[in-house]
Amino acid sequence: MNIMIIGGTSGIGWALAEHYLRDGHNVMVCGRDLQRLTSDHHYPMLSCTQLDIADNVALAKAIEVFAEESLDLLIVSAGFYFNDRHQTLDAATTLRMLQTNVSGLNTAFELAAEHMLSKKNGHLVAISSVAGLLKDYPGASLYSACKRSVLSLCETYRIALAPFSIAVTAIVPGYVDTEKLRQLNDGDASHKPFILTEEKAVEYIVDAIHRRLAISIFPWQMRWLIKLFNYLPSQLLRLRK
Repeated sequence: MNIMIIGGTSGIGWALAEHYLRDGHNVMVCGRDLQRLTSDHHYPMLSCTQLDIADNVALAKAIEVFAEESLDLLIVSAGFYFNDRHQTLDAATTLRMLQTNVSGLNTAFELAAEHMLSKKNGHLVAISSVAGLLKDYPGASLYSACKRSVLSLCETYRIALAPFSIAVTAIVPGYVDTEKLRQLNDGDASHKPFILTEEKAVEYIVDAIHRRLAISIFPWQMRWLIKLFNYLPSQLLRLRK
């Protein structure tokens, strides 16, 4: 397969890239900072492109070049997190969250779908978060709202593209022990509930892609924890902020 991973220079994106490279697939990794690729391995089937998913022109060019031969699978792992429950969002950060987490994803899906529709084959994948399963409540974060939008976009594209044999999968992980999560938790994220290793998360994601699932939520414990959380009255949810 010809696989393009946007936001693939670290974390889950790069872990997925390495998995598919080891399986002999042709992979293009895209990200803002290619210097984050510190792997000692050399993959002949790997190509890298520096781009920001919020840059529509660069995004269109990268997809156009890679899709000249074929684009079989697009994985969008790019995301921007800001804890607005503890810090105040300014205008620039708000815009950055929207461009990266929502409009950038939509543009990437639209551009990739244009190429896949001509061949009536392909697969679009977006990495969301269990935060997107949280219902809206007083004090809810913009990050959660963005991740709900990811799930909605995936459903819309899935319905639109299903008649043309193009699959769309929303990946909804709980906590994954990535370098980014550790940085956000003073170097240690082991206290996070039901936290998974990157390797285990990749297993779940690859299986969902292989089965062309509409949505994959894991681990199951987090799925039920979020369901229970959503049953709490709004007054209690307001206090969480």
